Amino acid sequence: MRKIEKRAAVCLILAAALLLGSLVFAFRFVTSGSRWAAYLYTFSGQTPVGRVLDRDGDILSYVNSDGKRVYYENPAVRRAVLHAVGDAQGKIGTGALTAFSDRLSGYNLFTGAYSPLGEGNDLYLTIDAHLNYVAHQAMAGRKGTVAVYNYETGEVLCMYSAPNYDPADSPEIRDGDEAYEGVYLNRFLQSTYPPGSVFKLVTLAAAIENLPDWDTWTFTCTGSAPVGEETVTCQKAHGELTAKEALAVSCNGFFATLAAKLGPETLEKYARQAGLTSQYSVSGLSTAAGSFGMEGATDGQTGWAGVGQYNDLVNPCGVMVYMGAIARGGAAAVPQLILKTESSLDFPLSFYLKKRTGTLIREDTARILTEFMANNVQTTYDAGRFPNMEVCAKSGTAEVGGGKTPHAWFAGFLRGEDTPYAFVVVVENGGSGSEAAGSVAASVLNALVNE
Repeated sequence: MRKIEKRAAVCLILAAALLLGSLVFAFRFVTSGSRWAAYLYTFSGQTPVGRVLDRDGDILSYVNSDGKRVYYENPAVRRAVLHAVGDAQGKIGTGALTAFSDRLSGYNLFTGAYSPLGEGNDLYLTIDAHLNYVAHQAMAGRKGTVAVYNYETGEVLCMYSAPNYDPADSPEIRDGDEAYEGVYLNRFLQSTYPPGSVFKLVTLAAAIENLPDWDTWTFTCTGSAPVGEETVTCQKAHGELTAKEALAVSCNGFFATLAAKLGPETLEKYARQAGLTSQYSVSGLSTAAGSFGMEGATDGQTGWAGVGQYNDLVNPCGVMVYMGAIARGGAAAVPQLILKTESSLDFPLSFYLKKRTGTLIREDTARILTEFMANNVQTTYDAGRFPNMEVCAKSGTAEVGGGKTPHAWFAGFLRGEDTPYAFVVVVENGGSGSEAAGSVAASVLNALVNE
């Protein structure tokens, strides 16, 4: 009798395990079936059959009647949107053909990937292919990234990364080929750079909220300043400066001295609060996290960190979101790349809700930074380059060592209810932030606002 009872108990346990396993499988099948179907394409070396379109309905990639994946007719546009659309080989991990293959496949619970409603779905990206093309032309073969997004809705209108290639005519890329160094990397989402003087906005935000005399304190720049055991240099002697004037001329001595007053812990706290050490999920794609290694930093090292050097590393997407948060007075929309998905019969299949960041900056502090950044453009960056728009910006020239030309940064936003856009430009080894990166930003923003 006891043997029968034991066997019955074992059978009940096995039956319960089978039931539980079946329930788990059913749940996973419903929630993850589309991703499983997408993996089948990946393992077979194929891309899903759906179409990829930009926000205006321009077809960027589709599968023709011969079953071949084809792309937009203009080769320059194909290169410009490579890191948003992807390639047939799946080498561009952030491209829609790989990252959003589950949405493209046309999979559904009843018929799988072979839908009687037609082959594949239409995936509309938030990007504007024309803006990417303008960015491609403005970058003129230089490496880096350009991005613009709507900080109210999160829609990324421009996401450009270079180097790139034509997915319709993929080159043979060998290890060590400098022209294609990091070509599979989406520099906007996946890279980090020293921020240079763009980080002075974070240092200033910390000073506004922690130093009661920040708005009356002045600093006399002689071209160099002793900060602890370090000597922090400027491009020239700026003379006596207020905080507003120091930001406009990007005085290293002023902000290094300010950073040393604040201390490494406060500086790191504000970098973290700005979201610059965090990761964002952009339609499921994780951005690279920035870093600020300040443990045990001396006054001199803290000074260099305060001007965007030392161990500072930031992700361009994170910087762009911070610009959006300044514009909105606290928080901004999290970027997204998917506008909508439709079946081949134009039936909407999914909707995408905007998400917001936490508070990245205090509202009153953001107002002050906004006024200072607007002054930068008016007094330093040549406002004439930005017709019919009110631009607030900060440039950066980030030293990279090794005798290499500095990286050029230009980041900011447009003021006005009709232009809720934040932007970031990085030109690797581009030199002057205002000249190299600022000129690229001017071209893209002019296409966005005036064309």
